Amino acid sequence: MAIGLRSEGFDVETAADADAAMAILGSSAFDLIIVDLMMPGINGIQLARIVRERHPCTRVVLTSAYHLSERQLVRADCGAVGFVPKPFDLSELARFLKAKLAGPEPAGGPFEMRGAAA
Repeated sequence: MAIGLRSEGFDVETAADADAAMAILGSSAFDLIIVDLMMPGINGIQLARIVRERHPCTRVVLTSAYHLSERQLVRADCGAVGFVPKPFDLSELARFLKAKLAGPEPAGGPFEMRGAAA
């Protein structure tokens, strides 16, 4: 994903787990982060809550092979601005992220990326 997003013009940092992500977030500002729901240590929803509290200007997009509806994520109260189901098409992901960076609904587009790769 990182290589593909770089080729689409994004500046990308990667982290293997939530602790590494928080260390990176502590030293740099990010407009948007992609967080996997299933990761070593704390889960993606917990990390999204921490990011919302400590870095309120950073938008969080969650991703997972497990489908979660917008309603489920709203109830999770994690502040996510979007959800990307796996598998996904890289060019679709890039368009989705650019829309999320453009602003909130409706400019930010739909909450969930459609058209996952087969």
